[in-house]
Amino acid sequence: MRFVVSALVLWVVAMVVPGVTATLMGAVFAALAIAAIGWVAEAMLGDKVSRQNRGFVGFISAAVVIWLAGQVVPGFNVGILGALLASLVIGLVDTVVPTTIR
Repeated sequence: MRFVVSALVLWVVAMVVPGVTATLMGAVFAALAIAAIGWVAEAMLGDKVSRQNRGFVGFISAAVVIWLAGQVVPGFNVGILGALLASLVIGLVDTVVPTTIR
């Protein structure tokens, strides 16, 4: 369920955030890439870069992960400013519609 919600959120974010474009399949593959890149980043850098960390480091690391996904996923394009805005919007959406069971 979390993957489906993440893909849909990315697709909607691409519709409303300037600097982010995605097809539906691009959003699906971007959600996969973001999950994989985020897992590697957490494994290498520890919990301080996890998305549960709502501080500045978590925000910036989420933006970097989104930007990296945009570099490797066809159908998902994002610039640096778009990644920052997408990270902010996704963080706000996650506070309203959490994708993990707390």
